Amino acid sequence: MHNRIITAVMTLALATAAAPLLAQSRGAAVEEVSATDLLTRLANGSTTSEALVRAYLDRIAKLDRAGPKLRSIIALNPDAVAEAKKLDAERKAGKLRGPLHGLPILVKDNVETLDRMPTTAGSLALKDNLTGRDAPMIARLRAAGALILGKTNLSEWANIRSNNSSSGWSGIGGLVRNPYALDRTSCGSSSGTGAAIAASFAAAGIGTETDGSVVCPSSMNGLAGLKPTIGLVSRTHIVPISHSQDTAGPMARTVRDVALLFSSMVGSDPADAATKGADAYARDYAATLSPDALKGVRLGVLRPEMPALLATRYDAALAVLKKAGAELVEIKQPKLEGLGEAEGEVLHYELKADLNAYLASTDPARVRTRSLADVIAFNKAHADRELAIFGQETFEEAEKLGGLDSPDYVAARAKSLALARDAGIDAMLAGNRVAAIVEPSYGLPWLSDPVAGDQFSGPSASELPAVAGYPHLSVPMGLAGGLPVGLSFIGHANSDGDLLRYGYAFEQAGKLRVAPGYAPTAPVGNALEPLEP
Repeated sequence: MHNRIITAVMTLALATAAAPLLAQSRGAAVEEVSATDLLTRLANGSTTSEALVRAYLDRIAKLDRAGPKLRSIIALNPDAVAEAKKLDAERKAGKLRGPLHGLPILVKDNVETLDRMPTTAGSLALKDNLTGRDAPMIARLRAAGALILGKTNLSEWANIRSNNSSSGWSGIGGLVRNPYALDRTSCGSSSGTGAAIAASFAAAGIGTETDGSVVCPSSMNGLAGLKPTIGLVSRTHIVPISHSQDTAGPMARTVRDVALLFSSMVGSDPADAATKGADAYARDYAATLSPDALKGVRLGVLRPEMPALLATRYDAALAVLKKAGAELVEIKQPKLEGLGEAEGEVLHYELKADLNAYLASTDPARVRTRSLADVIAFNKAHADRELAIFGQETFEEAEKLGGLDSPDYVAARAKSLALARDAGIDAMLAGNRVAAIVEPSYGLPWLSDPVAGDQFSGPSASELPAVAGYPHLSVPMGLAGGLPVGLSFIGHANSDGDLLRYGYAFEQAGKLRVAPGYAPTAPVGNALEPLEP
């Protein structure tokens, strides 16, 4: 029964939007073409938004449900072609909405858009959550001319339901596959955005992060991804985990494209108090990108434990930084004992409060789960699909907690900030007189295993900037064992523009990103075969 529901939600949405268009596709070149180049082609008339939409829909039909079956898309916008025609007509009339006019983008399916697509967070409990409203961040992108092509799959509920989950799996979308090696994880929770943008289903897209959910899938899918400073991008109408750590962030195949999207995302929102001062940081972040941005810049180099394959690639990336003019300073991270426990307590308390508030804002005729307790009950009632491969113990732990006036919550939040900011990033930056910190973003993509769950083995650069609310940029640093890995740039609050400049200079100096090959597994040549006698 539930498989039929999923088919109704996904397959029909995809087929309805794409099938009538395949024969009409004009074959516009989109594979590995950047948003920057597409916008240039739109401006000079060598392509149209309609042609791009049709080409992307054709590509999605061939690779997401057929071919390698990436399962990166949950729904396609049924009005995408009509919207593209409207944007093309506006351009022809000389009426440009903004710098992204006519550019199709993909959006993680925990972010509301007013298009005829529900916002599900990957859960059957929200399969009918058609809100008819844009998240303010999406409204800004739309005002800049972006076209919402579709919604991407994700780790269900942004991977907060269980500590034993399989990243990239959702009850509605199934398991996302990594386009570099189909048996490997795309990480999470912005798994679908990571895989889809790597596969050129759009040139750029939106992910969200609480701790690692933009930078990890960016690293493991060969993308650049920015987790912004908390408070620069509105979180209103995004299915939440934590108001202390949640943010949306841009993901793309180039740093310039990340900067282009980010420029149209920043701004204040009266409904999100954290963004009160965001308008002061609204600017064109792509305009100041330069290949010379690293000259004379002191960078702190962290060397966490890592496998030899990753260490070799990291050393090569550090050589590129030096070649680009950076001064590298070896630093050490303080122990920061108790940070993980304090962060976990904060997330559990805020999950209950924030998710209850979000669910209360939805249409009760469409969303019958009005609280976290209702979602837990729903999952038990639909256990054959929702609880088939892992449980919901984190939900259940959060439901037992009190409110945000709890002394335990207040103490945990104060401790996590003191450790991540004062004793952590701030101390490392100031104590070593460095402008930013670099380290490997994550380890190598692990084998997807829905029986045992995620088999993560570090390192991970995400926790400190996530808890501190500071910016974190991951940039491709090539392949290790045939699998993508990323280099992290971490800085102080509101240094997002600096990190983008450093990341761009590194990207231009190294040209390390490699396009995906859709291999069935990581390439190892003939190493698994016995020698002939």
